[in-house]
Amino acid sequence: MAVANSKRAGLERFTAAALASGVAELLTLPIDCSKVRLQTQKVIPGQPLHYKGMLSGIGVIAREEGAFALWKGVTPALMRQMSYTGLSFVLYEPVRNLIAGEGVETKDIPFWKRVLAGGVAGGSSILCVNPTDVVKTQLQSSQSKQTISKLAQNIFAKDGVKGFWWGVQPNVARCFIGNACEIGVYDGAKTKLVSMGVPNGPLGHLSASACAGIVSAVFSTPVDVVKTRLMNQAGGGATSGVQSYKGVVDAFINMPRQEGISSLYKGFVPLASRKILWTVAYFMCYEQILGLVRGSYMD
Repeated sequence: MAVANSKRAGLERFTAAALASGVAELLTLPIDCSKVRLQTQKVIPGQPLHYKGMLSGIGVIAREEGAFALWKGVTPALMRQMSYTGLSFVLYEPVRNLIAGEGVETKDIPFWKRVLAGGVAGGSSILCVNPTDVVKTQLQSSQSKQTISKLAQNIFAKDGVKGFWWGVQPNVARCFIGNACEIGVYDGAKTKLVSMGVPNGPLGHLSASACAGIVSAVFSTPVDVVKTRLMNQAGGGATSGVQSYKGVVDAFINMPRQEGISSLYKGFVPLASRKILWTVAYFMCYEQILGLVRGSYMD
């Protein structure tokens, strides 16, 4: 009976997380597309930047490639986000409870254990869906029309199966940090707000998710930039003239050396904007869907 209840609870969390992440992804994908272009464009001394900022990037992409180009990579993006987020939320509560120990009530779980559980859930989940991230990144960084099958064939032909796991190390690091901040901070912030008298409803969810989005953006941006650069060079890269990096350490060393330390925060404004909007949209939807599916909000 306990096993059946556990499976049902896991399915409920997966369903709510997958649907909520799909909504949040569709709403914020244009910002993500602009972020990828900002992170992958090469700085050439004496020449103006093609993409000068988040809004400029969105405008340039829409003007030169059409409005639908802002949703480039939507199919792998949805595949990645819905499967990754769904799996993360299936894992989070049991991992959190395991780390907390037996007999500890949810409200008494220390903040650091919530953060650690979020990181473990996110880092483990992204290992399974890294190929969709590689394809999505190359679709978004390309200014020409590409298809998923063509990109996948090109990556496999040049790098084999391992090409689909380009950037997996910074991606795991990013998702560990991002999920630790998003799920862990959200869970901790919501618990604190509720204990202070804020209703466990839309107001509490909005406040806690905004906190989680801000913290996640600040801490995950450098690894997100490195992840994007490495994924973009899989199979020869979707853009020409992109600096090749041997790995995570090489990228972290050479990017600041060649482009300045600020290169690790390229695309921060769109990333932070998207993180906050995505996190708020996600948790607001997740809590409501979970409430409909099982009759209660996130524990």
